[in-house]
Amino acid sequence: MIKLKRRTFLAGSSAALILPALPVAAATYKEADILKDKVSNGALPSVADRLPETPLVVKPFESIGKYGGDWRMALVGGGSLSMLFRYQAYEPLLRYTPDWSGVTLNVAEAFEANADATVYTIRLRKGMKWSDGHPYTTADVKFWYDTVLTDKRVAVTSQGHWKTAGKPAKLEVVDEQTFKVIFEAPNGMFPLQVAWANNDHTTRCPKHYLEQFHIDYNPKADELAKQHGFESWIAAFQSVSGFQNDNAFFLNSSKKPCLNAWMFTIAPGENTERAVAERNPYYWKVDTEGNQLPYMDRIVYQMVADPQVLLLKAMQGEIDYMDQYIATPNNKSVLYDARQQGDYDFCTLTSTEANVMNFIFNLNHNDETKRALFRNRNFRAALSMALDRQALIDAVLVGQGAAAQPSIKESDPLYNEQLAKQFTEYDVKKANAMLDEIVPKRDDQNFRLDEKGRRLTIIFEIDQARAIFLDLFQLVIPMFQAVGIDAQMRTMDRSLWETRVRQGRDFDATAHQFGANGGVAAMLDPRYYVPTDSNAMYAPAWQLWYLDRNNASAEEPPPETKRQLELYDKLKATSDPAGQQEIMKQILQGAAENFYVFGISQPPDGYGIVKNNMRNITKTMPSSFGWPTPAPTMPEQFYQV
Repeated sequence: MIKLKRRTFLAGSSAALILPALPVAAATYKEADILKDKVSNGALPSVADRLPETPLVVKPFESIGKYGGDWRMALVGGGSLSMLFRYQAYEPLLRYTPDWSGVTLNVAEAFEANADATVYTIRLRKGMKWSDGHPYTTADVKFWYDTVLTDKRVAVTSQGHWKTAGKPAKLEVVDEQTFKVIFEAPNGMFPLQVAWANNDHTTRCPKHYLEQFHIDYNPKADELAKQHGFESWIAAFQSVSGFQNDNAFFLNSSKKPCLNAWMFTIAPGENTERAVAERNPYYWKVDTEGNQLPYMDRIVYQMVADPQVLLLKAMQGEIDYMDQYIATPNNKSVLYDARQQGDYDFCTLTSTEANVMNFIFNLNHNDETKRALFRNRNFRAALSMALDRQALIDAVLVGQGAAAQPSIKESDPLYNEQLAKQFTEYDVKKANAMLDEIVPKRDDQNFRLDEKGRRLTIIFEIDQARAIFLDLFQLVIPMFQAVGIDAQMRTMDRSLWETRVRQGRDFDATAHQFGANGGVAAMLDPRYYVPTDSNAMYAPAWQLWYLDRNNASAEEPPPETKRQLELYDKLKATSDPAGQQEIMKQILQGAAENFYVFGISQPPDGYGIVKNNMRNITKTMPSSFGWPTPAPTMPEQFYQV
């Protein structure tokens, strides 16, 4: 367990457990046969020399595994790389417990806080190594701090959990294994945020590799950048480090050392047909019998054009375990019928998402007229009431769900009825009356005209890999058109969508699925309740202001949103769980009053497909990006029979 003043985080018991250092002699450590061959021919040191002094010990969920085999999955459309954090790249200092009741040790061997949560002392594992055998130490953490977190030339805008009062924490390196993180103000949620999905960059920044691309460490970095096709060292460093964009982190990454169980030998972007990650010989975890993990030799990702191709591959038995991009309500009956043919079964993913689909209007639009219109709460409320949610639920969600806005689930102590239920009634007459007050003029085809006399066209830019969104929008567009809105859908590859929506201000609207519907998750991912990071796509400029007020693209929010951000700062400074809940309730009430986004239904439990020969896979687990399903159940202990 990890003890912090006024808070204790305990490991859960619903899946594989993380135990103390293995109490056996290093000579008893065992490894895969393929690695034994490399040791015998001198290509690798012995397993005892590759492991840290205190490897992390994993008790397998079902049984001790056996070595070998490929885990077959797929990447859809070329832009779905952020899902890789779910399967092979979740190795933060702390990780979430399998039941999401708290956090537990991972890369860090020790993690302690002072009484007011302003100073955290973190100890790394002595002898731990990157995938190329180079030591992983506090020098890597300091390099990240100096070149990414605090270097304005590189200009990475995330990592808000390392900041209080808008200022980065101070880093104090004690020795090669120990460092301190010192905040100006209390940061009680820091441990929970370190474990969030891909938040922890300190474990993904190999100094010995990346320093060649940074001008402060290599005077010829500009020259090297041009050799790699970049205009400057800054562009090269941003691209190679990957911290600017989740997808970019994995592109062409086969040369970059990692701490993950599997390392890319053919990275996304290097081959049009597949990506391959092979076992990391320096991986720092073992099972309870001293077997170095992972059990499986490789992860093989097939590159597929769209979700329908993925569906066919799954039905033919070519997918070993997967839930993303395939496990839609409409696919479930098809996949169910093909279970014997594909030799697979289902696992259950309990819903943690705020809504099935969230309608997101760009409140910071570059077009002044659209910006003013989208910021009008009654405009958004009218469009919300133009939706026949029951028809959408029946047709696309096969009857599973109930009308709701992006909100907290009713069983959670944070539940806010106004936030969940307002403007969910289907009332075209009322919607039209409200819109008549805002945009009364219409053209000869009965579409409304904006203040400049232009047809009110709203283009929803959608990630084409989200099949359920495409199905929903086929029905949604006529509903918006029925109240005089020229709604259109523009689909695009995920990578283009990321650029257009997360990094631009000239898009009209989009739709997304994630967010959180309760508990710890809602406090850590309040994207629809307060714009704290790039997931708040309705307010790209406001979230930039929150993260970095000197950013040229930042825009000061209106008073009601500033209050939301102030409350969130107060929440982050509080380490007492009861106090955190009370502040979060205020944030949720503010979200109800601001009504930033609207949705269709809170999602029912989902599913994934699992080949019948796969073992140590938890049959029920949360479904979340923040708890990057299934990573906290430790895929390194998956194996095949």
